[in-house]
Amino acid sequence: MPTISMFYGLIIRMYFAPLEHNPPHIHVYYQELEATFSIQSGDILNGELPKNKIKLIQAWIEIHYEELMANWTLCQNGELPFNIDALK
Repeated sequence: MPTISMFYGLIIRMYFAPLEHNPPHIHVYYQELEATFSIQSGDILNGELPKNKIKLIQAWIEIHYEELMANWTLCQNGELPFNIDALK
């Protein structure tokens, strides 16, 4: 599962397996915690993170929505996703 971005101690990854299960989502790791976020809504699908980190991820998803969806399409075709800029 390639890392597509890192910022503020958060590591964001996306699986690149053909026909990865929907909805489009990302996996976020912070210290020993892990959560999965919907790309479309920004909601946590499962897992947990500190509230301040959730807000950072949701802002990043909103800013990079189109890039994330393009990456999701690549991953659905078994292609590696590209890196996305960190939250600044």
